[in-house]
Amino acid sequence: MKRIITRALILGVLTMGQHSLATERIHFLIPNDAGGGQDTTARGAGEALLRSGLVDKVSYQNMPGGDGSKAISHLIETAERQTNTLMVTSSPIVLRSLKNIFPQSYKDLTPIATIIADYGAFVVRADSEYVSWHQVVEDFKKDPQKLKIAGGSVKGGLDHIVVALAFKKSGLNAALIRYIPYNAGAKAMVGLLSGETQLLSTGLSESLALAEQGEVRILAITSEQRFSRAPNVPTLTEQGVDLVFTNWRGFFAAPGLAESKVQEYHELLYKMYETPEWEEIRLRMGWSNLYIAGEDFVDYLSKQEQEMAALMAELGIR
Repeated sequence: MKRIITRALILGVLTMGQHSLATERIHFLIPNDAGGGQDTTARGAGEALLRSGLVDKVSYQNMPGGDGSKAISHLIETAERQTNTLMVTSSPIVLRSLKNIFPQSYKDLTPIATIIADYGAFVVRADSEYVSWHQVVEDFKKDPQKLKIAGGSVKGGLDHIVVALAFKKSGLNAALIRYIPYNAGAKAMVGLLSGETQLLSTGLSESLALAEQGEVRILAITSEQRFSRAPNVPTLTEQGVDLVFTNWRGFFAAPGLAESKVQEYHELLYKMYETPEWEEIRLRMGWSNLYIAGEDFVDYLSKQEQEMAALMAELGIR
């Protein structure tokens, strides 16, 4: 379990035993359709908070549109009445800011914390001819147009960038990729299972359940080492591809949120980590813990923005 904790957070946690948390309800704003990684993250956190008794009431609102801009605009425009709202988001919010997809960015919101890490996964149908990443590479060398690759984000989005980077690190021309964008990971999975595409770039957590049911096969993941729940799935590194990539997921609040409320959320999420309810959900979903809060979260975002800018330049993606 990885945690990066500020001094203010430590002081808050030390006093937690002296009073109950003030949070009675949380409303989760989800900037995409149901079934994707952000949706399951918000609902997983909400379930843990509710079942553990840390929060009395939890509600959810899916607000897809504009590649996330609709939800961000809504949170900013209605900030005064959103003190109990947490918007779930992930690494792509940094990408969108870099690409100037919409006028607002994560810098216009109040960062709270990351809670999980998810890794990229490259998935095929169970009856696919591909049983290793090496076979995909060799086939692509022969005919790049043969391979259609699905992803749950727009061209230039995270799923596209991760698979493009994997191809580039495999010695291939990533510019030749036939990337087919879908509006959410669940829809991209349907595209794979229906035969519309031959390969899916997605998150590990979004493919584990179907892999365990025998409907799909995961050829490789972008973690440093194999995942305990999927011990037979190799990493790209094992297969000779020098690539490790982590997608964080976490929460932002409305701009101008009182520091006392920010601290309250820090304490709440920290305490959630200690509950058996969260651990059960985390293992079920295939997530890795990644808790970075407060000022350290801001620094983490700034560093990732620099890394992604360099990555986009390297891949020629704008």
